[in-house]
Amino acid sequence: MQKTSTSIFTITVLVAALGYFVDIYDLLLFNIVRIDSLTEMGLSVAEVKTRGEFIISIQMLGLLIGGIIWGIMGDKKGRLSVLFGSIILYSLANIANGFVQTPNQYALIRFIAGIGLAGELGAGITLVTELVNKEKRGLSTSLVAGIGLLGAVAAFFISQNFNWRICYFIGGGLGFCLLLLRISVFESGMFTQTKLSGVSRGNFSMFFTSGKRFRKYACAILIGLPTWYVIGLLIAFSNNFAKEFGIIETVLPKVSIMVAYAFISISDLLAGFVSQWLKSRKKALYIFYILTIISIIFFFNQQNGTAAGMYVICAALGFATGFWAIFVTMAAEQFGTNLRATAATTVPNMVRGSVPLIFLVFKWLQTVFSATLHPYITAAWVTGVLVMVTAIIAAYFTEETFGKDLNYTE
Repeated sequence: MQKTSTSIFTITVLVAALGYFVDIYDLLLFNIVRIDSLTEMGLSVAEVKTRGEFIISIQMLGLLIGGIIWGIMGDKKGRLSVLFGSIILYSLANIANGFVQTPNQYALIRFIAGIGLAGELGAGITLVTELVNKEKRGLSTSLVAGIGLLGAVAAFFISQNFNWRICYFIGGGLGFCLLLLRISVFESGMFTQTKLSGVSRGNFSMFFTSGKRFRKYACAILIGLPTWYVIGLLIAFSNNFAKEFGIIETVLPKVSIMVAYAFISISDLLAGFVSQWLKSRKKALYIFYILTIISIIFFFNQQNGTAAGMYVICAALGFATGFWAIFVTMAAEQFGTNLRATAATTVPNMVRGSVPLIFLVFKWLQTVFSATLHPYITAAWVTGVLVMVTAIIAAYFTEETFGKDLNYTE
C-alpha cells in the first residue's frame, strides 16, 4: 500500500477540487438561470416559482438516489470508477439540458444530472482522506471544497455573458476536459488492500444493522442540514423573501447565490485551518453553527431593507455555512474503508436530498401560520429553528474524528 502524502498540494487534491468545481457549477446553474430559462419557455411569474421549486426538488431527488448508487460503487469497484462514471453522466446531462424545450423535459434532465452529480464530492473526498496524512487531511479537504465552491461564482459570471443554454453546454465541456486530467490519478491503497482482504464492501444495509453504526450515520447526515436550509430556501428564493420583507428594489437570486458561494469558498478554506488549530472537527463545527444562527437572525430582520442589504446578508449566510468541508470530512472519517465511500457519498447527498423535505415542512407551516401577518416569513424561520436544533443535537452525539487512523474496516 502506498504511503500517505504529507503535503496538502497533490495531483489527487487538484483533480478532486476541479471535479467539485464542475460539480458545483452544474449543481447551482439551474438556480442561477432558473428565472431566465423558465420565463423563456413561456411560464408566468407564478409558474416560474412553483415549477422552479419542483425542478429543484427533482434534481435533489436524483442526488439522493445517485448518492446511494455511486457510494456503493465506490466501495465495490473503487473510488476512481466513480470519479470517471459520474462526470461522464452529468457532463452528458449538462449538454442535453441545452436542448430542452419544456419544463417536464427540464425536470427529467435535471433528475439525470442529479444522479451523475451525486458521485463527485464523496468519491473525491474519500480518495483525498485516504491518500493524505491524517494530520493534514482536514486542510486538504478544505482546499478541495474551497476551490470547488467557486464553481457557483463561475456559473454566475458565465450566465452574465451567455444564453442559459450555452451555459449548460460549457458545463458539459468542462466535465469532459476534466476526464483527461483524471488519467493521472491513482487508486487508494487502503481500498486496494481492503479489496484483497475479501471483506464485504459497499453494503448499504450495514448502516442499519447496527444501532451504533446507524446512530453515527444518522448524525453524520443531520449535522449538515443547515447548509441546504440556507442555500436551498433562504438564498435560492431570496427574491421572494425580499418581497415579503417589503424590499422595493429587485433582488436577483443568481446574485445572491454568487455572493453566498464566494464567501462559502473563503469560509471553507478557513474552516480547515480552524479545525487544524483547535485539533477538533466538532469545535470548529460549533463555531460555524453560532455564525449561522446569527446570520439567520439578521436575514429575518430586513423589513423595508434594500437589495444591497440582502446581498450582504446572503454573503454572511454563505460564510457562516462554510463548514461543508468539515461536515463531509467527518462523514468519511466515521466509517471503515469498506464503507467509507458509501458514507462519504451518500451523506452529503442525503443532505442535498433533504431540500424537498424542507420545502414540505415550509409549505405545511405556511398553512399552520396562515392566520399570521406574514405566514411565508413565519414558516421559514420556524423551519430554520427546527433545522438548527436538530443539527446541534446531532453534532453533540457525533464522535470527534480529528487525527483518526482510517486504515480499518467495519
